[in-house]
Amino acid sequence: QVQLVESGGGLVQPGGSLRLSCAASRSISPADAMGWYRQAPGKQRELVASITSFRSSIADSVKGRFTISRDNAKNTVNLQMNNLNPEDTAVYYCKVTTGRPSGDYWGQGTQVTVSS
Repeated sequence: QVQLVESGGGLVQPGGSLRLSCAASRSISPADAMGWYRQAPGKQRELVASITSFRSSIADSVKGRFTISRDNAKNTVNLQMNNLNPEDTAVYYCKVTTGRPSGDYWGQGTQVTVSS
């Protein structure tokens, strides 16, 4: 089992920045994927970004504005979000996918609201 605790959400004006962090309760293999999803009201949950020790991926909608990083020593994954716009408003969820044993683990979600 892996517990994930997210932090860093909040209210920000358009053009502003936020940094989300997610801490895992145990060691995560660098080969396992850590990532961020988001779900806006009335919409499906979508992948924002994910990262392993081999590669990272960013959704086209946030490319150039968001950056994902991880600290394997601290078992954390971060999402730096710059130039936020109202369309980024959503609940952001941290997800870890482990290989051995296999499993998908989700955080409780953190609200990000972009509004003037």
